[in-house]
Amino acid sequence: PRPSGSIKHLTPERFSLWDTGLSPARATPMSEGGPGAGLNQAEDFARPYILLELFAHSSILTKRRGLGGFMLRSDVANGESSKGFDRRAFFSVCASALAGLAVWRFVRRQPAKAESVPAGPTEMVTIVQFSDAGVRQGVVSVPKIVKTEKEWRKQLSSAAFDITRRADTEVAYTGAYWNLHDKGLFRCICCDTALFSSDTKFDSGTGWPSFWAPIAKENVVELADRSLGMRRTAVSCRRCDAHLGHVFDDGPKPTGLRYCMNSVALRFIKG
Repeated sequence: PRPSGSIKHLTPERFSLWDTGLSPARATPMSEGGPGAGLNQAEDFARPYILLELFAHSSILTKRRGLGGFMLRSDVANGESSKGFDRRAFFSVCASALAGLAVWRFVRRQPAKAESVPAGPTEMVTIVQFSDAGVRQGVVSVPKIVKTEKEWRKQLSSAAFDITRRADTEVAYTGAYWNLHDKGLFRCICCDTALFSSDTKFDSGTGWPSFWAPIAKENVVELADRSLGMRRTAVSCRRCDAHLGHVFDDGPKPTGLRYCMNSVALRFIKG
């Protein structure tokens, strides 16, 4: 069935977006009140069909003098000079539109390739295991946990997925643990690896749970992060690569470090 949308809803501003082949979001953000404001997802889906309809209804189009683009007939009535819509150009444009539409529909019908875990030998990582009471149980070598995006989405909440698998950040003072003062252990929400203890937790005044050290350095990975135009050090889980937060050098003694974590990346076990 033909998607919703019609040429009668196309203002000159909207037509300019379809004429360039850009989606409204890439042209001007809707929040800025630009020409993309008011265009919905159904209209974006309908763009190839609406273009074809525009070409077929040549009476509403006219060829701009001296240029290769097209304009609305209403613009001509407002004082713009024009030439007649050349019949040969009309059929040429229609043929191009039909070809483009055929390619577009063919691409849309291709089945998406299923994501799979990379083949090959299982990578092993070394971590320190802890009981739920926070007692160190020894160093072990365990298989690194690798899952597809679909598997992670099924396991995690939407917020946990965005933060741990997409390196997002929760809003300050909204997490479950920033103001938690109970004794206990913090494990990875993705794989249950022990990450932090309440013994090293302190009030940083930042709105995120903060620690001056991980429960074991072996259980976390620290990597340079230059996103957002800043130099930071990202912290992730050693076993599953879950993004946890960042570490800064403005913490208290004895380390002088502040491991600023996202609550949703952690699972607290009360001691």
